[in-house]
Amino acid sequence: MRSAISLAALTLLLRGVRADSTEATEATILDPTAECTPYNYPPVANVISSFPPLWEPVASVPTTDPGYAKFLAMNSSIPNIAPKGTNGAPSGVIDTYSASDPDCWWSSSQCVTPKVAGLNPDIATMPEPLTLGYGFDDGPNCSHNAFYDYLTSKQQKATMYYIGSSVMIWPLQAQRAAADGHEICVHTWSHRSMTAFNNEQAFGELWYTMQAIKLVTGLTPTCWRPPLGDVDDRIRYIAQQLGLTTILWKYDSFDWKANDPVVVPPVTPADVQKNYDNLISAAASGTFNTAGAIMLTHEINNYTMQTAMDNYEKLAAAFKYIVPVGVGYNKTQPYVETNVTQPSFQAYIAGSRTGASASASGSGSAATNKAGVAGSGSGSGSASGSGSAAQATGKGAGVALRLSGATLVLAALLGGAALVL
Repeated sequence: MRSAISLAALTLLLRGVRADSTEATEATILDPTAECTPYNYPPVANVISSFPPLWEPVASVPTTDPGYAKFLAMNSSIPNIAPKGTNGAPSGVIDTYSASDPDCWWSSSQCVTPKVAGLNPDIATMPEPLTLGYGFDDGPNCSHNAFYDYLTSKQQKATMYYIGSSVMIWPLQAQRAAADGHEICVHTWSHRSMTAFNNEQAFGELWYTMQAIKLVTGLTPTCWRPPLGDVDDRIRYIAQQLGLTTILWKYDSFDWKANDPVVVPPVTPADVQKNYDNLISAAASGTFNTAGAIMLTHEINNYTMQTAMDNYEKLAAAFKYIVPVGVGYNKTQPYVETNVTQPSFQAYIAGSRTGASASASGSGSAATNKAGVAGSGSGSGSASGSGSAAQATGKGAGVALRLSGATLVLAALLGGAALVL
């Protein structure tokens, strides 16, 4: 049913490079090379052929897939807005797009209030004063243990926006987010520009990521973030029909661009630090005294995670509260599974970092834990940097595919490409 790339993925996932592990064991590994060594995880390997090829744009949803009926049910009512590209790659429509922004296209105008009736507004700020909605895109990074250990040491929860393909390659790393009590959201299957897909492809990018997260953690997300913020009312409608709230941002650290040789003009670590400093200065000057902020940050590589750790104490001094986005909106039920909760805003700032206990679990060995969500516990240890990553990024609403450490190696193997790391 799927292409040969899935057969190659199945072979690699079945074979692995090291022995089977558990989330709790995986969480104790702090050597990035060991963390990013592929491993065998049968619950994923056994069903990989029913998912799209890893890191490839979703081509279609097979008629035999349970999602196909869902797509058909909504397809006729999806807003009649033309795709702004092909197969996830923008076509340059933005250069001639109307300044009136009829589609509420974020990439054009940062529009967050849909123009199609019945669509919910995007989340781009926090409702509580001096509150930072804390989160990280493009996980799970294979070598994020030191970073997650640091968050644990600060009793800090965050919103993690996970890419479906990476969840399938690094399932134990994804389980750690659930075990630690972080809020998990969808960040699409292949990290392409969502408005450049047709309806079925856009549905599939969200659907298969939801299914991957459910398979691995036992949890079905109810939130998502479009890669590069690329969303319009057509994509919002599809996401809303799947029960997903759209989360964007108004401040960008541009950490994902730092040290990337293809970015013109280049972005340096000093530029990224200035963006952090500007946010901190804005908080000190009263900019967020009425409503809080969300800044775009990532867990894609050593640099972005270390930079987050380096700036955490300064953010904590500038903002009164740092919370997961869902907590800030009193979203106490972050998943479809009703026995999994997270604290309300008031409970969180009062010191509670856990929701109700849960019995949900993934296909692996997940269990109820200290955070009240599915998982099998988490490790702890001293914070340090994490593994390396390579990026291929576009401009504006362009394609941005970010692969971390051994994820890139595995993706290269699957695709038969020769990549220099």
